[in-house]
Amino acid sequence: MFGGKKQEQLEMKKPVSIEKADIKAFLGPGSKFEGKLSFDEMVRLDGSFVGEINSSDTLVVGDTAVIEGEINVGALILSGQFSGNVKATTMVELRAPAKVEGTIETPQLKIEEKVIFNGQVKMTSGPLDLKAKKSEK
Repeated sequence: MFGGKKQEQLEMKKPVSIEKADIKAFLGPGSKFEGKLSFDEMVRLDGSFVGEINSSDTLVVGDTAVIEGEINVGALILSGQFSGNVKATTMVELRAPAKVEGTIETPQLKIEEKVIFNGQVKMTSGPLDLKAKKSEK
């Protein structure tokens, strides 16, 4: 009996949203970090961060996050506050209630309604130079 019920629960599970799927590190609300952050898998930030972030994977920035600095990632999903420069090799998605000041360089940009964006956007026709540098090695 128990095995059948367990199987039903597994089959009824809904797909996990990107915010909860495969997140390997989490900086929670109320936490503060200053410096350089590098990672190889998806990371979510909900606290305060000042500095430089580098990754080939996805950075998820929650709506309670306040980030200032340089972001160089594969993809960025941002709902919080950000001030600085962003370079993303695949895409940047700004979700409400995001507030962004700075420069965004990416081949794909999505901005939801009620997002505040003051800055510049440079869109490329394909993946950014980060991948080109890897192929040169």
